[in-house]
Amino acid sequence: MPRVLVTGMSGAGKSTLLDELDRRGHLTVDTDYDGWELPGSAWDERRMSELLATHGDVIVSGTVENQGVFYDRFDHVVLLSAPVEVLIERISSRTNNPYGRTLEQQGEVRRYVADVEPLLRRGASLELDGRHPVADLADSIEALGRGWPESHRRA
Repeated sequence: MPRVLVTGMSGAGKSTLLDELDRRGHLTVDTDYDGWELPGSAWDERRMSELLATHGDVIVSGTVENQGVFYDRFDHVVLLSAPVEVLIERISSRTNNPYGRTLEQQGEVRRYVADVEPLLRRGASLELDGRHPVADLADSIEALGRGWPESHRRA
């Protein structure tokens, strides 16, 4: 019963992918929302530890400084990636998240792609191209969990 972390840069499609997996009945947690992230771009370690200890079938999304602390508690770490120009186009035009509209924030994303994404890639067990249709990406995540019993899916 795998636990999956979907990580990647802003604009890669993590939230969209989690929305699709949630729609398909999986337990998902997008750590960009609901207080999972503490000031300083880190997960609330107590809360994340409790989530992972309680659920053997959760798909978590996020990219934070301390996520590596939890890698050994995930069965799969999936890097969702896209070329930097695709990321910039997406973050500058999305309506569900204000991050990425300013030139300063777009510059941050460019730096993160150069400096942080290689670290994420090293820790990932799988990399998916975020330009693919969301249904195909969700199929790939579900393929990691073949054999998840129905009792571990939400109605």
